[in-house]
Amino acid sequence: MSRRVILHVGAPKTGTTYVQDRLTLNAATLARHGVHFPSRNRLVDASRFHFRAALDLLGQDWGGDPGHAEGSWDAMVRRVRRASGTAIISHEILAPAPKAAIAKAMADLKGPEIHIVYAVRDPARQLPAAWQESIKQGGRWTFSGFLDRVEKGKPWFFHAMDLPRVLASWGAHLPPENVHVVTVPHQRDERLWQRYRQAFGIEESWAPEDSTQVNSSLGIAETQLIRQLNRRVERGARRSTAYDQLIREMLAQEHLVHRRSPPVRLPPDRYDWSHEQAELWIDWLKGSGVDVIGDVEDLRPVPPDPDVRWRNPDQVTAKPLLAAALSALQAMTDEAATRTPPEMQLSSRVRTGVERLRGK
Repeated sequence: MSRRVILHVGAPKTGTTYVQDRLTLNAATLARHGVHFPSRNRLVDASRFHFRAALDLLGQDWGGDPGHAEGSWDAMVRRVRRASGTAIISHEILAPAPKAAIAKAMADLKGPEIHIVYAVRDPARQLPAAWQESIKQGGRWTFSGFLDRVEKGKPWFFHAMDLPRVLASWGAHLPPENVHVVTVPHQRDERLWQRYRQAFGIEESWAPEDSTQVNSSLGIAETQLIRQLNRRVERGARRSTAYDQLIREMLAQEHLVHRRSPPVRLPPDRYDWSHEQAELWIDWLKGSGVDVIGDVEDLRPVPPDPDVRWRNPDQVTAKPLLAAALSALQAMTDEAATRTPPEMQLSSRVRTGVERLRGK
């Protein structure tokens, strides 16, 4: 059986959460067909292992105690080397990797045939989603400030979604046919998974269990609430595991996502820039010779509906913001009620000891 390593390097907000979870859920079935999604052990979720491996390769340390990712890339490489057939490494933070990190990845994985998979979404949908994700990760900037910086090519998200830059870097020493670009359809449906499946070389029957994991978007009031909360929390705390669990996962991704305030949409006066970017990407793809899975027309932004009023996420009125805040307070109060304070735990242990003594 020929050996391949597939590096799925992003981009963020292109269905990566769903794809990684589906690969995890079907890991055993896929392995029987020679497709491996490595995990560190049964105690560490495969997606978390891939995240830590990517952090280690990039020399970064997000969302955990200092050094929590150290050694994860080498552990990933060992598992890939032991795998026969195809091994998939997947995390979207790899997209804007510097040349030194890419060179290390290519050297460490040398031997099997290396393929790159990169998914791309039209800028008009990608930018609002990217801003929301940055807020979930602790960001404090306004939507307009974020867009200004994107147009200047500054934020991490711009480098992660800059298709020509990402593929020129990751595909620098690979034949074009080893670089696979998945276009994200305008409507969320099964087509996206089918395109990823084709890029990975997976038959439909090899990954039958579907995933319910999606990184859903927040409305304008909920996003503004998290942004305002981030402004009141110290920077270091916003990178902590506790913040991730309480604010990003429990509050933003589990509770507030079910509210129905107006969605974050690109301002009408930013569509010209998004169209220019899309045209650059499409022209690059057509001249690159890389394998495009999907339709390049998916990358053209759909003009805004003139009958739908655009709502400014930076100017949310007090009433919807208060409603979102009360909803968040209720969720956090419910969460706090399930957590027994340490002093109560001690009293409980003391009571248990006393009861045992009495029983004697």
